[in-house]
Amino acid sequence: MPKSEYGTQNRFDTRSLLSDWLSKFQYPEIMLRSLTTAVLFTAAGFAEVHTVTLQEAVNLALKQSPEVVLARLDERRARESVRVAKDPFTPKVYGGSGLAYTNGYPNSIEGSAPAIFEVKTNMALFNRPQSFQLAAARENARGASLDTQNKNEDVAYRTASLFLDAQQAARAATSLASEIESLQRVAESTRTRVSEGRELPLESKRAELNMARAHQRAEDFAAAQEYAEASLAVVLGFPAGDRVQASDDEINRAHIPESQEAMVATALENSREIRRLESQLQVRMMDLRGYKAARLQVVDLVAQYSLPAKHNYQECFNKFQRNNGQPGVAITIPLLVGSASKGYLGQAEVDIAKMRMQVNDARNRISLDAAKSYNDVKRAENAREVARLDLDVTREQLTVLLAQLSEGRVPRSTVDEARLTEQEKWIAFYDAQNMVEKAKLNLLRQAGTILAALK
Repeated sequence: MPKSEYGTQNRFDTRSLLSDWLSKFQYPEIMLRSLTTAVLFTAAGFAEVHTVTLQEAVNLALKQSPEVVLARLDERRARESVRVAKDPFTPKVYGGSGLAYTNGYPNSIEGSAPAIFEVKTNMALFNRPQSFQLAAARENARGASLDTQNKNEDVAYRTASLFLDAQQAARAATSLASEIESLQRVAESTRTRVSEGRELPLESKRAELNMARAHQRAEDFAAAQEYAEASLAVVLGFPAGDRVQASDDEINRAHIPESQEAMVATALENSREIRRLESQLQVRMMDLRGYKAARLQVVDLVAQYSLPAKHNYQECFNKFQRNNGQPGVAITIPLLVGSASKGYLGQAEVDIAKMRMQVNDARNRISLDAAKSYNDVKRAENAREVARLDLDVTREQLTVLLAQLSEGRVPRSTVDEARLTEQEKWIAFYDAQNMVEKAKLNLLRQAGTILAALK
């Protein structure tokens, strides 16, 4: 089979086909052979299956995700805006010709007398409003960089969440396959007892109902797994028809804070939301200072060189000089600037007051969410421990029943029912494990260390 960097193979989506086949067969041996045939048929399909670890999935998402690529383009655009704002302070030189036919006194055309060749240059030396615009553009570029980092974290979180969903669905599907086999044996045993008159026909119908419920759950898990794998493929930048299977992997515990207080402190320190709000606050502060500087003078460097034609001037002037140049500065002093600057100033002051409140609100909310996420991890771990103990008890009970079965003290149906219970406990344990991983994932996102933990 063709392999890719992370082990791909061809597959055709046959979830409904597998479900139909499972519902047709009544014996576990035939069902096992049908599953084998379906798997072989699946391998001959067209879509690719990419099996990756959690770390590989996150690295691929950060490299290929369309959202990350778009965020990087926005960041690049913000950096280019700094060049635009810096343009007035960069010297510019224009060269050309002002040659014109002259009849009588050589009048100026567009501010310059007729000349064979002329060069002009200008740049801002002192322009406080423009300086603050440049500072605001640089702060916007820094904010765009924070947006890119925030988008990286969002994509990493969503990738890991889909990875865990696909992983959980695959584990549950495996447990349900074993459960269906046990249910098949129970249904067969029940039919035998009903035919012998040792059970009521109702028990046979109840066994068939349990089988139908198990098949329905298997279809639900298969649909959830299919959607999670397809969604994961799209997040990683693969075509929508591909699937990404999750290998067994857990989130690194080394990046989880040791206490609730440490969690809150880490979340506040690493919060890109707060840093982005503070960056926007700085931008408005620059705008405010720029509006206040509207009454300051503006100083520009200006220079000009011209080479006029001799016949344009010798008839009108007693002295003609071929090379002419005028270096100097142009000073503009605002006398009446209108009411717009005061209006902009008032708007900026209102925006600054609002942003300061938003920063305080974000700090309080992040502190509360960080403490809650830390407690959620602890509760999820306690729930997983309870599920593990429940599973251990069920497995011990099954071991006892197997020993009694070998001694002829219990019927096979009792053991099969115990196996059903064991599979249900496995599924419950997998659910508890998935809740722990999801809680840890949310905690890492709140702490701002999700990339360090997953990359």
